[in-house]
Amino acid sequence: MSNYRYMRTLLMFDLPVVTAIERRHYRQFVKFIKSIGFIMFQESIYVKLSVNGGAIEKVKKAVEAHLPPKGMVSLLTVTEKQFGEIDNLLGEFVTDIVHTDNRLVEL
Repeated sequence: MSNYRYMRTLLMFDLPVVTAIERRHYRQFVKFIKSIGFIMFQESIYVKLSVNGGAIEKVKKAVEAHLPPKGMVSLLTVTEKQFGEIDNLLGEFVTDIVHTDNRLVEL
C-alpha cells in the first residue's frame, strides 16, 4: 500500500463575461487551468487529482499567478475518499462523471 494521500482540488470560479476583454480573460483562464491538469466537473467547477500537499501548494501558487483581473476564484481541497462520497442528484441530465475510488480510470 502506498503512503501517498490522494487529494482532489476543486476550483470554482465566477468570472464576468460582459465585455470582449472579460470574455478573453475567461477563455485564457480556462485554457490555463486545463493545461495544468484540471478537468471540468460542472460548468465553472473544475477538479484536479494531487498526490500530496506539496503538489497542491504548487497548484495554488500557479492559479494565483494566473488570476483574471475581475471575478472570484475559490479552491477547496478534499481527500479522495471525501470526493468519492459526493451524491450527484440528477434528473434527465446525462453525464460522463466517473464515480470510483480506483487509482486508474480508463475513459
